Amino acid sequence: MKSSGKLVGLLLIAGGTILGLAILSWLISGLNDDKLDTAAAIFGIVLALGVIVLPMVGGGVYFLIHGLREEKTIARIDKQRQLLNAVQTQGQVSINQLVLDLDSTRDQVQNDIYDLVGKGIFSGYVDWKSGMLYSVEASELQSKGTCPNCGGKLELAGKGLIRCPYCGAEIFLS
Repeated sequence: MKSSGKLVGLLLIAGGTILGLAILSWLISGLNDDKLDTAAAIFGIVLALGVIVLPMVGGGVYFLIHGLREEKTIARIDKQRQLLNAVQTQGQVSINQLVLDLDSTRDQVQNDIYDLVGKGIFSGYVDWKSGMLYSVEASELQSKGTCPNCGGKLELAGKGLIRCPYCGAEIFLS
């Protein structure tokens, strides 16, 4: 899915600029041909700028800024989708491999994992020491009560997060 706000913004800015230049040249030609007096030309310029050109260009800038933000959001969602697909299809994936595949940093991958957990989309666990991300069903973890990485007793660390105090693995529950 692509953002259309950027394109709409650019079209409005270009259209407003072209329209403003056309009106300005028309009013100047009317002055040069003595068909228009100076006060009428100034009024026409102010009216054209205030009613037509500035609203178009301002709206274009608004759409352009929001379109650029939307593109960044869409790019982040695509990376999160790729991360989730990699973990779900492979069962386990190296965080370093995810960093390379997503053309990202380790911190960005970690933030994306936490964001997916917060949205209730991902459940599994990550072993930050070995750098592995695992997809695990929440029911398996709750019935065992032990860390899938080292076998230690798990402790609740927050909503949707269980942490192993022995190896540092974090288990995310949806």
